[in-house]
Amino acid sequence: MQAGKRSSSTLLSGLCVKARGASERAGEVGDSESDPCRDMELSLPAGLRGWSVRDVFSSVILGRKTERPCADSREEDGAESSGHSDKEQRAESGQTGTYWLTRIVLLRSVAFIYFVAFSVAYNQNKQLIGEHGLMPCKSYLNSVKRYVGGKIGMAAFAYTPSILWLLDWSNMDANLDLIALVGMALSAFVLVTGMANMVIMVTLWVLYHSLVNVGQLCLDKLNDHLIICPGWESQLLETGFLAIFLCPVWTLSQVPRRCPPSLICIWTFRWLIVRIMLGAWKRELHICELLLRILKGLIKIRGDKCWRDLTCMDYHYETQPVPNPMSYYMHHSPWWFHRFETMSNHLIELIFPFFTFLGRRMCMVNGAIQILFQVVLILSGNLSFLNWLTIVPSLACFDDASLGFLFPSGGGAKKAVLDIQNEDAAGRTPKPTKGMLIRRVVNISLGILIGYLSIPVVMNLLSSRQVMNTSFDPLRIVNTYGAFGSITKERTEVIFQGTLSQDPKDPEAVWEEYQFLCKPGDVYRRPCLISPYHYRLDWLMWFAAFQTYEQSEWVIHMAGRLLSNDSTVLSLLDHNPFQGRETPRWVRGEHFRYKFSQPGSASAAQGKWWLRKRIGAYFPPVDLEGLRGYFQSRNWPHPHIPTNRS
Repeated sequence: MQAGKRSSSTLLSGLCVKARGASERAGEVGDSESDPCRDMELSLPAGLRGWSVRDVFSSVILGRKTERPCADSREEDGAESSGHSDKEQRAESGQTGTYWLTRIVLLRSVAFIYFVAFSVAYNQNKQLIGEHGLMPCKSYLNSVKRYVGGKIGMAAFAYTPSILWLLDWSNMDANLDLIALVGMALSAFVLVTGMANMVIMVTLWVLYHSLVNVGQLCLDKLNDHLIICPGWESQLLETGFLAIFLCPVWTLSQVPRRCPPSLICIWTFRWLIVRIMLGAWKRELHICELLLRILKGLIKIRGDKCWRDLTCMDYHYETQPVPNPMSYYMHHSPWWFHRFETMSNHLIELIFPFFTFLGRRMCMVNGAIQILFQVVLILSGNLSFLNWLTIVPSLACFDDASLGFLFPSGGGAKKAVLDIQNEDAAGRTPKPTKGMLIRRVVNISLGILIGYLSIPVVMNLLSSRQVMNTSFDPLRIVNTYGAFGSITKERTEVIFQGTLSQDPKDPEAVWEEYQFLCKPGDVYRRPCLISPYHYRLDWLMWFAAFQTYEQSEWVIHMAGRLLSNDSTVLSLLDHNPFQGRETPRWVRGEHFRYKFSQPGSASAAQGKWWLRKRIGAYFPPVDLEGLRGYFQSRNWPHPHIPTNRS
């Protein structure tokens, strides 16, 4: 039997060798497809089945040790090759649990918001808080100086942190422009290159802090008077502060090998998005009551009743500060869609934030939901850069593996990250240097600081007397947030009008309207689309409509400037009816109620986006001579009275 096997093997091997020799003589050397021995199998006993002629030749004739090819060897080869392919794909996308690429995305996102914010400041600060602005910051700084004892020292810096204390006040407009331009330049550099260090990020934070603290847009502590406090200012300062700790101290590199991203810093961003969402929801739902009654399946609605009956979205698009064209169509959505929106709002702001603490996948789900939510808000209204800014901490929910698709393969930051990950996997991680150990101490200290400063914020969140958009520390490192806890059911607007008539009570007097850049005025004008840019005066006018002119004295200041055709204030408006004409003799403020026109109605067919109805006078007609005493009592420079009047 053994001899039979050997003779069969020898015979077939000989045939194979002869056949291969013939092929080689025919010039087919090296062509595996023409090899007559490839995939030939012998009809041998069961113990040798599956052996090719080449295997038999190698084992029997040459005496080499050959493993028996099993029936599923090709399947194993296929599985192994598939496994290699999966590993290669994972290697291309990066490892989970690292945040090198996440850091680049975060820094560029923060830089984008900074660039928009400083652009707004450069284009509008001179008109609002400059030498001849509606609320000059020099007057505010002088008030603070008197309040702290007449000296510019630590007390003044502690009360109003701003580098403007150190600059020459003789040309405040130049100081404001300088701060804004430096901020634009630095943020543009980080945005384009994706590189930053602590020096750059600290500079951006200090510069924006200097503008916000003299902007007088929050609580006027000297007069105990609330003007307006937009939450995105404090939110940008907190986000910018956290971004400082993403960077190395000096090195400018997208992937600084000696400064790996800190997981503590990543978690501070995640904690920020959790507080933003819960803070916004807390303005609508009483969380303390919820925690007490959740087992009974009850939700206690606090504040506006419309959050309980799910009708808030019936009003939001029409009454938000500055609607855009999509707001018009969203407002006219079916009733059931508005109910779905309100329910979704509750889920996104209450339930999904807790996904952050449930592992990588659930954290990514929350991040994706929050980003989608903010995109919807961006598309449906002009809420400044608030929603763009809220996307930033949501990005911290994603690691390198999930963000790898944003970076080109084969070079740049992604290749550098993959090289680092391969070195770490191979055990070639460099030993920590003294600087890296110090950095770890700094990161731990950051975590402790944020935790400590979060205590009053959390207590405020749980309080039945919660306040929103407030900071409990002078540097605004950890703040409270929340918006639209109460939804306005009607939209009212203050419309400035001027006339050339000598008698404002004359029924024949022709009153002509000023038009702002974006806020509703002319009923035929289509709502604007400007987000993430921001017209501050338009927002101020939205808040002024909820108050009286006695509560918003700057409105009268603005009226006086319009009476003199002041170019500084007029640059913030879209239309001056007295352009190139005699200045108006009288200016007044009229109060109107605005509603969107109904699609398909006669009004809409006429091109009207809005319908309006007069409520009454907001402030009575005023002239320059009558305002002289009013201006003097408030130390405002009295506008020049034109000499061409009879």
